Amino acid sequence: MGALSGLRRAIKQAQMWGMTDSIASGTAPDSPVLSTRLDDSDPPWPQRPWVMAALCATAGLLFHACIDHDYGDPLDRWRMALATFVAVATLVFTLGMEIRRVHWAAGFALLWGVIMALIVWNGAGYNFDASPFEWPFWSGLLAVLVATPLFQTRRDVAPDGRFWKLWQMPYDRLHSHAWTDAVIGAASLAFVGLSFLLTVLIGEMFHLIGIDLIRELLRGEWFGWMLAGAAFGGAVGLLRERDKLVATLQRLVMIVLSVLAPVLAAALLIFLLSLVGTGLQPLWRSGFSTAALMMAAAAFAVLLANAAIGNGRDERAGNRLLHIAAAALVAVVLPLAVIAFYSMHLRVLQYGWTPERLWGVIAAVIAVAYGVSGLWSVVRGRHDFDDLLRPLQQKLAIGLVLLAGFLALPIVDFGAIATRDQLARLENGKVGADKFDWAALAFDFGPSGRQALARLAKSPDKARANRAKIAMSAKNRWDLGPADGRDAAEVAYRVMPLADKVRVLPAGRTLIPEVEKAIEEQQWCRDAPCILYWLSDQRVAVIGRGQARVMMLERDAKGRWSPNYALGDSPSRGDTALTVDDLVKAPVELRTVQRRQLFVGGKAVGGNFE
Repeated sequence: MGALSGLRRAIKQAQMWGMTDSIASGTAPDSPVLSTRLDDSDPPWPQRPWVMAALCATAGLLFHACIDHDYGDPLDRWRMALATFVAVATLVFTLGMEIRRVHWAAGFALLWGVIMALIVWNGAGYNFDASPFEWPFWSGLLAVLVATPLFQTRRDVAPDGRFWKLWQMPYDRLHSHAWTDAVIGAASLAFVGLSFLLTVLIGEMFHLIGIDLIRELLRGEWFGWMLAGAAFGGAVGLLRERDKLVATLQRLVMIVLSVLAPVLAAALLIFLLSLVGTGLQPLWRSGFSTAALMMAAAAFAVLLANAAIGNGRDERAGNRLLHIAAAALVAVVLPLAVIAFYSMHLRVLQYGWTPERLWGVIAAVIAVAYGVSGLWSVVRGRHDFDDLLRPLQQKLAIGLVLLAGFLALPIVDFGAIATRDQLARLENGKVGADKFDWAALAFDFGPSGRQALARLAKSPDKARANRAKIAMSAKNRWDLGPADGRDAAEVAYRVMPLADKVRVLPAGRTLIPEVEKAIEEQQWCRDAPCILYWLSDQRVAVIGRGQARVMMLERDAKGRWSPNYALGDSPSRGDTALTVDDLVKAPVELRTVQRRQLFVGGKAVGGNFE
């Protein structure tokens, strides 16, 4: 409540100064000693660190409440979506909030929180038993990160809310917001790490004198999320109130990065010139993803080039060598992007479309667009290429936000596109049933892939129908294995229900669902039969094929079964290897065995020796 009242007082103060609905102009009253704002139009707010710390700590507690569950079970979709809303909305509001137009910041944060929550909701139900953190999620997150400095700049200079005039914003302020957000975010994350280390140190100090309160708090996940939120929010608040100092740090980071520009420029030029003699064939034989390497090199080239050219002409690198290196880095982005695009093209021709390759091609096209803009600015502007490049980068950033946001929404179904292409390859004989990626159809292509499997299961082609039925019955993609011609019988055994592979003893006992789940989590009995022997109502032994390996499962106070590695999971000396017939037919006994072992002070030492 204290934090909220402080926020209300600050907003009223800002309204008295006329700061919430007008263009950024004029100078705020003298700031307190602790406030060093970069923009004089931003009023000081000494309570900001405390308000932000309280806000983020509350968000951390809410986030934990959303994700707190039995980690052996999948998290509900609605809880995933709600947790994403809390995290994204809080993060965006914390980084982008100013007293000026605070309602703009709140609306912007809530909007992106809702969008990302919907993306996670759709992603969690798209693939069978899949994580929501798929490509659409990362695309939406990219849109958030790029949109935040665009919003901050528009908030600072706009006389009204006409956000469709984004391209008219001053580039120097936009560039400054982007770098400042990155520096503040990185520094705040580092502060979170230091806060945890300090808390652990304090907890251990008090533990020495018998006070374990802090140690017990650290064992609770809720406290960890609250501590992380409070540390992050407090750090952001402190740095925002000193953003003039942050701007100096940002400029220092840019200077340090710009020094690396000639090194990378020389390496990339030598690399591209070498390809003239060697050709592209060595790239395909390297064993690495050529497209990923080229895209990473292009991204570093853009980063270092922007560090060298700065926010405007007055901030461009004074060293002639650095300026030439920046021009070279901008120019080489296009050939790197073209190589990445061609690599993706060859991959698609060889193996067909998948959602990952569709995303990769889109990323390569974006890189090509930047490369064309960069090369044009270098050819047209020469020494003053950066004057032409900056407005082009601003337009590209706006386009990237719109494209990434559009692709993150469930409008274009990449899984359906990939399903049609892969089925066409199967139908025309480009790939046989033994080489076809059935796991991708079952787990990567969404509802379209599962529907295609249901159709293929009714195919008159027995090989295809059998493989499709096996894929539909699999609970995870790892049971199906890679598309490498794995024997159908082996795959069929893997996806067989566990109850059909386990011999339960003594007679009259059964395999209960809780124990079955624990065995599946440990991936025992997946490739061969095994024996489950009930030692008591609280403990069972699972005997696997091979050198008599035993896994001991025990039930805890909450009723959850988990392995006790101190009692099992090790071969006994002198035991012979067990065969499949032993596990299926051989008699099993529970015997009391005498053993000889050394004891020191009443405690057993070493293993038994007879």
